[in-house]
Amino acid sequence: MNKILNLIALFLCVVSVYAQKDSLQLGDKYLEDQLYLDFTYNVLRKQPKDVAASSFSYGISAGYIRDIPLVKSGRMAFGLGLGYGYDSYSHGLKVAENDSGYTFEITSLTDNKLSLHNLEMPIQFRLRTSDSKTYSFWRVYSGVKLSYNLSNRLTYQSNNEPIPIRNVDFYNKFQVGATLSAGYGTFNFHLYYGLTPIFKSSAVLDGTSINTRVFKLGLSFYIL
Repeated sequence: MNKILNLIALFLCVVSVYAQKDSLQLGDKYLEDQLYLDFTYNVLRKQPKDVAASSFSYGISAGYIRDIPLVKSGRMAFGLGLGYGYDSYSHGLKVAENDSGYTFEITSLTDNKLSLHNLEMPIQFRLRTSDSKTYSFWRVYSGVKLSYNLSNRLTYQSNNEPIPIRNVDFYNKFQVGATLSAGYGTFNFHLYYGLTPIFKSSAVLDGTSINTRVFKLGLSFYIL
């Protein structure tokens, strides 16, 4: 986690330096190739009935997006990226492992954890007011984000001791979510809504598949 925080600090330093620029100086044609950093507050939606509301959950994503202009002015474009994401969820669903597999149980606690490391591919349709001489501009980027889970860990408390379960097979490794980023300059509001459940149909509570999905609200930072 310290390595992640150090990378974030470095990224923000770069953002502060580049944010002082007011010109791209690239001639009439230009590309908005960008590094991005997302900070989000995460919420688990469509949880089983009576599952306690989540306590604080968060996500961090960073990567690179290649810009492909669709018009000569560059104000309409397609973006294709690759990045890394870390998500941490606190929730009230206890997952335990036994000889016959996994059991799911509703608890009054919200300190059960789900930690994820994902490879991400954002795909965006981009509208903006930029030109070749202006760095700060309005933008609206909508699209989808594809993610592939590299590792996952579920943790629950037993006698005040955390019991971890790693890389469970019922976690849905490939997921798709709708995204929207909008704002001015470096700082932008960011939304993500999971279109696929985070667990496979084999994850069942009281005879019903767990259809949990993810909603994220936060900020996106873009630099050239």
